[in-house]
Amino acid sequence: MPQKDAYYCEVPRDPCVIVLFGASGDLAHRKLLPALFDLARHDCLAPRFRLLGFARTHMSDDDFRRGAGEDLPKGDGAGAGAQDGCRESFIKQLEYFTGNYDDPESYRRLAQRLESLDGEAQLAGNRLYYLATPPDVYPHIIEQLGKAGLAKPKSEKSWTRIIIEKPFGHDGASARDLNQRVLSVFEESQVYRIDHYLGKQTVQNLLVFRFGNGIFEPLWNRNYIDSVQITAAESLGVERRAAFYESTGAMRDMIQSHVLQLTSLVALEAPAAFDATSVRNEKIKVLQSIRPFTGEMIRKQVVRGQYGPGTVNGSPVPGYRQEPGVSPTSATETFVALKLLVDNWRWSGVPFYLRTGKRLARPMTEVAIQFKDAPHLMFRGENLQPNSLVLNISPDEGISLSFGTKSPGAQMHIHPVTMDFRYREAFGGASSDAYSTLINDCLRGDATLFDRADSVEAAWGLVDPILDAWKNAPPPFPNYPAGSQGPAAADDLTASDGRHWRAL
Repeated sequence: MPQKDAYYCEVPRDPCVIVLFGASGDLAHRKLLPALFDLARHDCLAPRFRLLGFARTHMSDDDFRRGAGEDLPKGDGAGAGAQDGCRESFIKQLEYFTGNYDDPESYRRLAQRLESLDGEAQLAGNRLYYLATPPDVYPHIIEQLGKAGLAKPKSEKSWTRIIIEKPFGHDGASARDLNQRVLSVFEESQVYRIDHYLGKQTVQNLLVFRFGNGIFEPLWNRNYIDSVQITAAESLGVERRAAFYESTGAMRDMIQSHVLQLTSLVALEAPAAFDATSVRNEKIKVLQSIRPFTGEMIRKQVVRGQYGPGTVNGSPVPGYRQEPGVSPTSATETFVALKLLVDNWRWSGVPFYLRTGKRLARPMTEVAIQFKDAPHLMFRGENLQPNSLVLNISPDEGISLSFGTKSPGAQMHIHPVTMDFRYREAFGGASSDAYSTLINDCLRGDATLFDRADSVEAAWGLVDPILDAWKNAPPPFPNYPAGSQGPAAADDLTASDGRHWRAL
C-alpha cells in the first residue's frame, strides 16, 4: 500500500501520461524515475497514470522497465513487502517509445501512441512533457510537439504542461530566443522551467519563516541586517560532466540559476498571496533592483577561480585541467564569488555576498543572515560575535540562530550559543526529494516554485556583462587548491568591507 507518512500530497491527482524525453539518459535514471516512484509510493500520483519514455536508443518496453527497476530502491525492514509491491506496480505503468527528436514522423507516431494510452488507461487527455535531454535538443522537441498538434490541451477539461530543465539558454540572447520558441507553441501557463534547488524544504521554508511568523519579518531589512551570504559549495569535481562544464562554467551553471533564485527569495517583498503569480511578481522585482555590473564593479566585486590539484577528504585529487575531457589550458571557472547590491527601500546598502565552487573543503549550501551589532555595547572587553540566522539547505536541512549568552560563573563573560532546528529530528524520516516536490507541484498545476520567462531573462541580464568582460581577459588559473576555501581573492572581497566569509 502507498505510504502517506513522509509528506503530504495535495489533491486533485489528475490521471495523466508523463512523456519523459531523454528517458535513456543519466538524469532520467538517476533523478527523475526515482522521484516519480517516490511520488507513487506516497500516494501522490493518480491511480491512473502512464509514463512513456521517449529517446533515440532502441529498446522494448520490457527493456526500459528492467533498466528503471535497477534505479529504484528496494524495500527493507518492516515495510519491505509493501514497498516492493508498490515498486512492481509502478514499473508496470512504464512504457517506451523510440524516436528522433527532430523527426516529424516520430511525433506523428507519438500522437497515435498517446491517443491509445488515453483510451486504454482513461487518462482524460492530460499530458506532461518532461525535457530531460541536452539543451540543444529543446528547440527541436518544442517545434515538433507544436507541428504535431501535441502542445494544446485536447479539451477544455484537460491540460497539457511542459517541464524544461536548466540551463535555459547559454546567455541572454539564447534565453530570449528559446523563450520565443517555447511561447510560440505553448502558453506561459503551460511552461514549468525547473530549478531543483527550489524544491528543497529549507528553500520553501524561507517564505513560511518570513511571512508565517511575526518574529523576524520586522527585522528583515537594512535597519537590522548587516549583510547576507549565500553559499553553494561542492567537494566534488566535474565528474563525468566535463564536456558540459567546459562550455558552461560556474557562473552559468550555478550563479545565473540556483544562487540568484535563492537571492530573490531572501530579498522579495511580501506577496499579495501565496500563489504563482504573486510570488513570481515579487521575485522579478528583486532581480530588476540588483545594481547592474559596470566594468569597474566587475574588477572589484567579482572573483573567479579554478581548482588545481589538492586533497579532499584525505585523498589526493587532480586539478580541473587534469580531469578527463578538460583542456590542459582551460579558462573555465569552477568558482565564483561576487558582491551584489539591491537598490530598493528594504535592502539599500546591505551587501549580498554570493559564492559557489567545486572541489571546496566540504559540500554545503546555506543562506546566512548576519544582523547588525547592538547600537550601544555595554559589555566592553568581551569578544562579541554578531547574531546570525543560517538556513541550512544541504546536506542537513534546517535553521540555526546564534546569539550571545552569559557563561556560568561569577564573572560577566559572554559566550556564543546556537539554537538548531533540523527537519529530520523535528519530523522524523527523510523529507521529500526536491524533484519529487516540483514534479508533484507541476502535476497539480502549481507554478509557484518554477521560473518565469521574464525572470530567466533578468538573471541573464545580470551575468552577461560579467561573462563578456571575462572573454578577453585570460585568468591566472589554477588559483586555489582542491579541498580549500577557494581563491584568496575571494577573502579580499569581503575583507575590504570589514567582513569575512563563513568557514566551509
